[in-house]
Amino acid sequence: MPVGRQPVRSELFPSAGAHQWESGGISPVHTHDEGHLVYAARGVLSVHTDRRTSIVPANRVAWTPAGTTHHHRAHGETDMRIVFLPTALARRLPDRPAVFLASGLAREVLLALTSRELESTARARLHRVLADELDEATEQPLQLPEPQDDRLRAIAQHLHENPADNTPLADLGRQVGAGARTLSRLLRNELGMTYYEWRTQLRIYHALVLLADGHDTTYVAHACGWANPSGFIAAFAAIVGTTPGRHRGLALDQHSNI
Repeated sequence: MPVGRQPVRSELFPSAGAHQWESGGISPVHTHDEGHLVYAARGVLSVHTDRRTSIVPANRVAWTPAGTTHHHRAHGETDMRIVFLPTALARRLPDRPAVFLASGLAREVLLALTSRELESTARARLHRVLADELDEATEQPLQLPEPQDDRLRAIAQHLHENPADNTPLADLGRQVGAGARTLSRLLRNELGMTYYEWRTQLRIYHALVLLADGHDTTYVAHACGWANPSGFIAAFAAIVGTTPGRHRGLALDQHSNI
């Protein structure tokens, strides 16, 4: 279980909050009575539950339903914004954690909702605007499912510690006492994906963390197991929806506009 740390600075508003985290900052495990959205105005956030990790770069917003046990982690110096939704609006969102593409309007509304000066009537209108934007938003594959089988968990821990490792599944299986066929079946049953799809998701997670720490594309590509930057750029764009360079530019633009 993670050991929580205090954010560098916190501000609380009606139905919202803003927390400034140092890189590596982590919240205690907790739940909320209301469903909430989190957005990283700077840095990259991850939202962890017992079943999955949601990755939240600058152009995404993560949804966590009411009553879901979770914790947050900051990657890079992170400006975390959190908005709680009224129950009537929360019903329009999934009953499970999800990540959505955040439109320019959604991002501005999220920032406005974490402003102390906002009046209650304006806040209610913006809550409705935000729900409408998320109704139209595309749900994103930026969730890394967490395996439950002990053998898969051992492999997951190894890959988190060594994301560039290209060891075939059969060889990793020998280290945990299971054949490649058994592990492939477990991955399909538990996570709904192949080993290579899962490993790619895990590597993109680490890539987002390294990019948030200021590393360039070539360094990140090699650190996460790609032989050349072009292969990394293609895989990153397929999952995140933009190239690593454009993602970094968006994050810088968002920071400059705060």
